[in-house]
Amino acid sequence: MMNPVYRRRLWKHRLGMALSVAAMVIGLSFLAWILMTLLLKGIGAVHPAMFTMTTPAPGDEGGGLLNAIVGSLMMVGAATLISTPVGILAGIYLAEYGEQSWVARVTRFVTDVMLSAPSIVVGLFVYAIYVANVKHFSGWAGTFSISLIAIPVVVRTTDNMLRLVPNSLREAAFSLGAPRWKVAMMVRLRAVRAGVMTGVLLAVARISGETAPLLFTALNNQFFSTNMNAPLANLPVVIYQFAMSPYENWRTLAWGGALLITFSVLGLNILSRTLFRQKIPN
Repeated sequence: MMNPVYRRRLWKHRLGMALSVAAMVIGLSFLAWILMTLLLKGIGAVHPAMFTMTTPAPGDEGGGLLNAIVGSLMMVGAATLISTPVGILAGIYLAEYGEQSWVARVTRFVTDVMLSAPSIVVGLFVYAIYVANVKHFSGWAGTFSISLIAIPVVVRTTDNMLRLVPNSLREAAFSLGAPRWKVAMMVRLRAVRAGVMTGVLLAVARISGETAPLLFTALNNQFFSTNMNAPLANLPVVIYQFAMSPYENWRTLAWGGALLITFSVLGLNILSRTLFRQKIPN
């Protein structure tokens, strides 16, 4: 006869598993619903003109998202070049030198605050200290705002990955006479380089669809431009403006842009979890 305590625990286990599976099914159902809606409404806008023509004027037919795509690529690319070295170096400092430092404790606290801060607050901050002083919107302002969103992600990922490196690996490097900076850069960082690259890709995926910071910094530009010191078109803001417009052509392009961003971010997430998968050395 089954023990009553074991039977009660078994039923609790089954109930927990059933609730977990139900929650997973509900989450995946909503995800599938969103992706299906994007496919049905956005696939009609995906054609060569979308990648070769600029955004149309109000009431015009045709057009594309070339200027917005190029603007987004420029700002996200520049933000990645800024946030990657800053985030990785800060993460190395926290993991290697910040065990008993008050500076490291403050840095970790600020990083946690920035990770949870609303993106619109970051946009307002950059607007107040940069845009309001130079008296115009610009691609550089947009780059700085999304860089502030990406840096904490890279810092936290680098810090966590470096802490997974076994102490025996560090001790072996120290026993050979390697200085601390070389152990950090050439041993620990190299051992978890795939995990750090995953963090960088996740940061890029995070900032690719941010709209609120760019509304206060880069704004938009109907024409094709590569001038980072002037208002610059970008996909998130174009999608926001076109989706709210009364023009059917604009709304179709907005669905196409949303489809492009969604599947780009989805692809980056899949890439970060497959291509750069690496086991931590024992």
